[in-house]
Amino acid sequence: MIQPGATFKENLQQLPPVDGVQRIDLVDAKGNVVASIENQPGKQGSLAVYQYLKQSFDILDEKAAAHGLAVFAEHKADAQNRPGAHPNVDRLLEIAAGGDPLHVEIITGGR
Repeated sequence: MIQPGATFKENLQQLPPVDGVQRIDLVDAKGNVVASIENQPGKQGSLAVYQYLKQSFDILDEKAAAHGLAVFAEHKADAQNRPGAHPNVDRLLEIAAGGDPLHVEIITGGR
């Protein structure tokens, strides 16, 4: 597991590449896809974080969400100040605060 630094850019450089990942689906306990993160510009940082969390924790629970927030670094504070501006960070904030855990499914192909 990485030791998150002070900036998201710095942390992102420590994460595995997302080449070959088409999207990531977030699935609730009932098997419903509650969100997807596509491999497209502007979302690749979130895609890399969620892929890394899947590889490190398997399930996205409070502990995994707290670590993910540390990886997002300065984006955590921005998300707290501007709810809705960073939906993928908002989701981790919700889980870290006791929200239901999610399963991360990595969908490969396409790129």
